[in-house]
Amino acid sequence: MLLALVENFRISSPPNIKMCIQCLQAVFNFKPPPRVEARTHLQLGNILLTHTKNIDLARNHLEQAWHLSQSINAFDDVKFEAASVLAELYETQLLSNLSKPILRRAIELSQHSIYWHCRLIFQLAQIHAGEKDYELASSLLGVGVDYANISNAQYTRVLFLLSRCMLLLIDKKVNDAVQLLTQAGYQVENWTGSQYQKEYLKVFFLVLQVCHYLMAGQVKSVKPCLKQLQQSILTIMQPTWPSDEVVSGPNVGDMFIWMPKEHLYVVVYLVTVIGHLKFFGVTGTAGTEVERLSQERELWTFANLNLAIVYLRGKREGDFAALLERINPETLTSHSHSLRAAAYYVQGLQSFFQARYNEAKRYLRETLKMANAEDLNRLTSCSLVLLGHIFLSLGNHRESMNMVTPAMQLASKIPDVHVQLWASAILKDLYKILNDPVRENEALQMHCNFSQMLLKDHFQSSERAEHNLINCIDGTFTIPTFKV
Repeated sequence: MLLALVENFRISSPPNIKMCIQCLQAVFNFKPPPRVEARTHLQLGNILLTHTKNIDLARNHLEQAWHLSQSINAFDDVKFEAASVLAELYETQLLSNLSKPILRRAIELSQHSIYWHCRLIFQLAQIHAGEKDYELASSLLGVGVDYANISNAQYTRVLFLLSRCMLLLIDKKVNDAVQLLTQAGYQVENWTGSQYQKEYLKVFFLVLQVCHYLMAGQVKSVKPCLKQLQQSILTIMQPTWPSDEVVSGPNVGDMFIWMPKEHLYVVVYLVTVIGHLKFFGVTGTAGTEVERLSQERELWTFANLNLAIVYLRGKREGDFAALLERINPETLTSHSHSLRAAAYYVQGLQSFFQARYNEAKRYLRETLKMANAEDLNRLTSCSLVLLGHIFLSLGNHRESMNMVTPAMQLASKIPDVHVQLWASAILKDLYKILNDPVRENEALQMHCNFSQMLLKDHFQSSERAEHNLINCIDGTFTIPTFKV
């Protein structure tokens, strides 16, 4: 009778939570059997957790539900829900030392229950991943892959596989991630089950594929994946697309989704924006700040490459030599395609300054090959101009013109005024050598225009309050007042 009243109060409009709690507490006065007692503790814990701020009392009821239910057979729904909810509560209280043992015990007890066993593995793996223990989290997901396969839960098996790929990418274990991504891609492509499930798996796979290409600096390779992603998300967002519950299907072991379709839409949008920013060679203030604050090896390589150019321009050969081993493209530990291409460019620049022109050409041609493969336009234009400068120094005027002209065109599309200034100076010298005064004068005028643009930008930036930020290395740092 009391439990019937609880349900009546719960579904009334609005729900009468106070009466729900009072009725449930009254159940204990009748000394109910263990099953009823455990279920009542679970119900009270859930209601208190959801509708009140009495977290300690909710925790107490959940702990009792878990304690009582462990020894009761055929009581999976209460036993494993209590373990899962209690572990979540411990996590919110930063008590992972309590949540992890409960989940391990629940995983041990749930091997006969496909749904709960998979769900608890996902939950424990997420906790380890949150603690950056990616190896243990990945190992757990590997157990999930095997278990789902044995249990004939093929959809969940691919979810475990893709989740493991995601952790390997986060952990920068690129080779292992690529191997698993290939395996997962084959599974998705040859999926014979529900087309709705296939579309969800496809989105998960493509998001990881895009992230992998962006991490590797393979910007051009991202474009077809982004197109497929956008097509998939348009399909999923159609009004006729079924609910997530329908998508998961009738198999109790496959009742999982990566994330709700509304969240998928946001993730695909963000990945698309990042992909386009990378493609056009900009990351914006937010992207730059994220990279600046990261501790990744790629950022150190990026900083060292920029520092190397400063040393070369400043004729600080000793400082450059100290950096040389860390930016050698042949030994770079980075998996970034664009960083390796940039490293070849810096090597070419050094050879140019040392008048080792043949060696410089070899490095720059390698840069061009890599930059063209991934549409790294700024790197391509810089390499072309530098090659043009080298051919000019060697007296090969035709080849110099063949390099500088496309560099100028590409730089104007980016646009990059510095490259245009450099290219126009070479064009001016070339036309003078070729005794073409009209074009020489045009190139001179372009050079003057670009020079004036840069001087104007320099003056305007030096007048802004933000310019004072460069003085922070000279002593006391005064926070400037910024104008919006």
